[in-house]
Parts: sequence; structure tokens; C-alpha cells
Amino acid sequence: MMPHVLARGQSIPATRRQFNRDRFGAASQTHRRRIAPSTAASITKGLSARTARLLLEGDVDGRYAGRNDSEEGYRLTMALAAGASQPGREWMPADFSRALLYSPTPGGEWARGLMRRKGPEYAEAKLAWMLTKARSFVRQQEPIACRQSAWEAVERVRAAVERELWRSRAGGEADLKNLAVRLELCERGGGLDHELSVRRQAELMGCALRTAVKSNRRLEEAGWLVLEKSGAGSEQGSRWRLAVPAKGESGGAGVTHPPAAGGAGGAGPRVAVVHTDTRALVRLAGHDAFHRYGHGTNGARLLTLLDEAEGKSAKELQEATGLHRTTVGRRLRTLVDDGLVEELEGLFYLVPSLAGPAGVMPDQEVLEEAAQARGTAGAGARRRERHVRERLNYRRWRAEKRARRLDVALRLVPVGAVDVRTGEITDPAWEGWDVSDPYRPVPRPAWAA
Repeated sequence: MMPHVLARGQSIPATRRQFNRDRFGAASQTHRRRIAPSTAASITKGLSARTARLLLEGDVDGRYAGRNDSEEGYRLTMALAAGASQPGREWMPADFSRALLYSPTPGGEWARGLMRRKGPEYAEAKLAWMLTKARSFVRQQEPIACRQSAWEAVERVRAAVERELWRSRAGGEADLKNLAVRLELCERGGGLDHELSVRRQAELMGCALRTAVKSNRRLEEAGWLVLEKSGAGSEQGSRWRLAVPAKGESGGAGVTHPPAAGGAGGAGPRVAVVHTDTRALVRLAGHDAFHRYGHGTNGARLLTLLDEAEGKSAKELQEATGLHRTTVGRRLRTLVDDGLVEELEGLFYLVPSLAGPAGVMPDQEVLEEAAQARGTAGAGARRRERHVRERLNYRRWRAEKRARRLDVALRLVPVGAVDVRTGEITDPAWEGWDVSDPYRPVPRPAWAA
């Protein structure tokens, strides 16, 4: 028996073969066998490996699932149109029609069904319009040719975020955590576009749901976030895209503190550069120890700046974070009291249990003890449990709403007005009416009276 293989010669697991059969049926397997390697190479010319797999195998991973087959097919076709519109590798409409309409590709099943229903001219015009729409969208985005360029785009946003001065009074703590969490997701996904629900965002940030919503609104107004598609009214997260506002495109030293008073002997003012390690911050911000009633985001920021061997003074930490001196002093005292920071001769060091080879590495036992000391232990677990209940209630509400929508039609002809056995009208009030549809009765024409 011949093994099942992918277009690139990789074997398909049994569970995935069953998923393919359930999703596409036996016809798609026949289609895949009829595509010769030479034909597959010609119709996927210029496509990335992921887009070519989508065309030759279909949506086997369920990434473009929709409410029905029509919506799923449209989403998959638009994804193929975007893949065929990359800079320097754009397809012509004839190439797109050939691959989807006139080749037995599983990715073109929706397009071929459209051609069977409305004819080839309509299907070709529809595909050409979708290709034009996808090309216009791709041209508006910053060109990303490979994963390396995607990481570079994420790093540009990260550098702008780490240079920015995030003030606590204006919600800067929550905004900084928000962007740090999103940068982590974008780095894993390989691009500035990402999907994130507000409840999942609140869990990653370690904050309340309302705090996350307000932070999104502030960042969207400031130009750090662009809402591409809202997830309101659905069970999917919203589609977001990270951006750098005009004020963050300086590319220089970034935001700095006001110059200090000049020293004796005509020495120039000392200007310190603000910096935040967002990678280390995201490892700490969601823990209960750094809840707003615990050490907070500012406490996590101070930990990311400390080292086990090289001590820093409170003044240096104040200059590096942009926080007020009283805020820095208060946070450092609580960190020392909970055993997260050591103080020696006015310098502050990171405790060895939290020191890693590249910055701070969270130790769960040490952080749990700090959370117990601050009374914030279990806050994250309670938040996740509450969000699970809210998601279940929302799904139940949607199911009940769909059921009510099916029964919303008002029955005008009462039950019993028509004899179910003979079909005769027994209620004199409905004489001369066509009551075959009890929800939409219509008067009989004069000739049928």
C-alpha cells in the first residue's frame, strides 16, 4: 500500500489523513492524485511554501474556518489571493484563474463551485476582483519577504517602545505591559499582525478586563495599535497590528529626562536615556507578585534593570525608568523586604535565585512567597476562572439567541384553523385565504375563489 505523502514528500499522520477525509471527502483525495508533480510545480510558481500547501491541500489546519462552507471558501480564496500578490511575485489574473478554476486543486473548490453555478465569465471576474483587492491590501503593508524581515519589523517597534517614557499617572504602566505582551505574540507569529481577545490579553498582562480595554483605547489613539477587525459579537479575538507613531520614529537616543543642574567647573548637564527590557518584563508582569496591589509593573521594571554582580543606585534606576524618586524608593524597599532584591552600601542587586544567564529569570517559589506576603496570591487563577465562566455564559447566550431567532416568526394562522387530515379550512374567518404557509397567509385570487 502506497503511503500518503504531502506535496513535498513528507508522510501524513493517520489522524491528519482522517481529518482531511472528514473535511474534504474522497473527491479531494482524487484531486490530489490527479495533479502531476510537473503541473503542481507550474501552478505554484512564485508562491511561498505555506501558500502552495494551502493551494494543493486546502485548509487542512482549519485556519480559515467560517460559519458555513461559502464563508470558509471565500476566506481561503482571499488568503490565496494575498499569497499571489506578494511584491516581486505578483500573479496575473489569468494565472490565478488557471490555478483555481482550471486545475483540480483542493484550494480552488469554492471557485470551481462558483463557476458551475454562475458561469466561467462571472467566476473569472470575481477572482480578478479578489486578486486586485488583495494586491491593494498587500501594497499598503510594509513589505516582508521572509521571516527575518518580519522579525526586523517587530524589532523596530520594540526599540521604539523601549525608548518611550511611560508615565504611571497616564496609564503608562498598563500600556507598557500591553505592548510587551503583544510584541511577544508578534515575535512568535512572525509579523506585526496578531489576533488577541481582551480576556486573554488581561490574563497575560495580569490586570483587570477594564484596564486592558482602556489601555487598548489609549494605544489606538496614540498610534501604537491599529484595529484591523473587531471580534465583538463573535467567539474570536480581534485582529490588531502594531505600529510606531510619528513621535516614535526619531531613531535617535529616544525619550530622555530633563537635563540635571550643571555641575561645578562648567560641566555639561547629564542626560540619561530611558530604557525598558520588554522581553524580561513580559516574563514577570503577569505573575501575582506584580499585581497592582503587590509590587506592580514598576517593581517588575526595576527587577529587569538589576544584576546579580553589578549594583545600581536608586538614582541610576530612576534615570533608567523615568519614574519619580519616591516611587523608585518605595518599590525598592518592598522588593528588599520580600527578598527579591539585596541592598549593600546604597547599591541594589538582584538576588541569585532570580538571576539568569541573560537577565532576570522568574523563580516560581520565590515569586509565590512574595505574592503571599503582599496578599495577591491566587489573583491570576481567580481571574482565569472568572473568564472561563464568562466565556461559557457567552456561548450559552449565543446559542439561546440563535434558538430564539428561529422562533421569532409570528404564526398568523392559529393551530386548528385547518384540518390536518383533509387540508380544509375549518375556521370561517380564513375563508378565501391561502393558508398553506401559516406564517404568511395571502388572499386567494378572484379566479380561484
